[in-house]
Amino acid sequence: MASKTSVNSKAISMPSDNRPEIAHPAFPTLREAFWYWLKLGCISFGGPAGQIAIMHHDLVDQKRWISEHRFLNALNYCMILPGPEAQQLATYIGWLMHKTWGGIIAGGLFILPSLLLLMLLSYIYLRFGHLPEIAGVLYLTKAAVIAIVLFAAHRIGTRALKNSALKLIALASLLAITLLSLPFPVIILIAGLIGMIGHHFAPKWFSARTAHHQTKAHHHGPAVMDDETPLPAHAKFSWLTFSKVLFIGVLCWLAVLLVLAIWFGWESLYSQMAWFFTKAALLTFGGAYAVLPYVFQGAVEHFQWLTTTQMMDGLALGETTPGPLIMVVTFVGFVGGWANSAMADPLLSAIAAALVVTFFTFLPSFIFILIGAPFIESTRHHIRLAAPLNAITAAVVGVIVALALFFAWHLFFPISTSEPDYLAMLFSLIGFIALWKFKLSVIWLIGLFATMGLALQLMHLI
Repeated sequence: MASKTSVNSKAISMPSDNRPEIAHPAFPTLREAFWYWLKLGCISFGGPAGQIAIMHHDLVDQKRWISEHRFLNALNYCMILPGPEAQQLATYIGWLMHKTWGGIIAGGLFILPSLLLLMLLSYIYLRFGHLPEIAGVLYLTKAAVIAIVLFAAHRIGTRALKNSALKLIALASLLAITLLSLPFPVIILIAGLIGMIGHHFAPKWFSARTAHHQTKAHHHGPAVMDDETPLPAHAKFSWLTFSKVLFIGVLCWLAVLLVLAIWFGWESLYSQMAWFFTKAALLTFGGAYAVLPYVFQGAVEHFQWLTTTQMMDGLALGETTPGPLIMVVTFVGFVGGWANSAMADPLLSAIAAALVVTFFTFLPSFIFILIGAPFIESTRHHIRLAAPLNAITAAVVGVIVALALFFAWHLFFPISTSEPDYLAMLFSLIGFIALWKFKLSVIWLIGLFATMGLALQLMHLI
């Protein structure tokens, strides 16, 4: 094993298969890592699958900062956590390479460009969204959103609903949230319990979990953090470090929450947003689409921070920006802060609310990685919670379908007219077919529909 002091030396030996030995890569400095994570935050389009693929290509194939096995080991852990797995994976690798600050920098830069861009787009939306041209753009983006959410349900359902038991759970969750208005956390809890019980009585129905983001094992050459690289001191698990990191993380959460409660009051917009999005952050199993129904129930129906139409518009904006899709919560915070201003300046209130929402949404992800990654690295075992996760994923499919149907009802049957909106129905169908059959990317679909919406508005056809 080459040491870090000799990593730049050229190989002179030939392995048994007559291929030249590949030189060991240089250990990246924190400055180099900083610029890479910033670039990744600016180009991380394509949802979690695309973002993870970018990291795999860059960090495993090209830069060789981490081996294939260690990359997948980290990904397996991130997949079972609530929260955006791609952002957590970036935090994990940043931590492994450059300790705690490396993880904070990697995870923070993964969302920073999206945060700034979404606040800018939210401001433009609130200031100019009433203009006919902007209204035309947003009209067809709503149809695109319905197609995207339905396609997400189709994609997850195809992967997850492998047998009749899981399909029944999906159907039950759909009925529970639409007919019984059962809260999303209750549905997730019941599904997890069904999975745990089912694992004991009918394991074949619940235990077969499909692999996520599988990649073929290739020989990439030696990596900075290779399979046999000795574990760095900071990556060794200890209960003392675990307790210290957990204490600091909870202290940060509690300190900011107390400041908001004391300064503005517990019933204030900011305190309620902080508490609500903390709960949302702990329920995002299955990705952003899984937590959207919960955010919708709270932000739109209960607190009324924004309207259904605004929620759909925010989802469209979130799809067009880099970073995890759960960043749509930044839009929710911005709009809620603007409409329910607790300050003299609505813009300042909106920015403050967006920052509060983003902080409390992502803080748990950092805590999960910083306290759990040392255990994963020290044991190198795969954590398996297959049965409850399978049942939860099945329930999530039903909830996502319910969300799509709710959005579709409001768009296809507007209150302002007694006639159904057949044009919106047509474009939603076209959008779904484009995603499903022709594999059109989400960004291209929204861009295309937005352009056509503007053209239809300028021709006075909508």
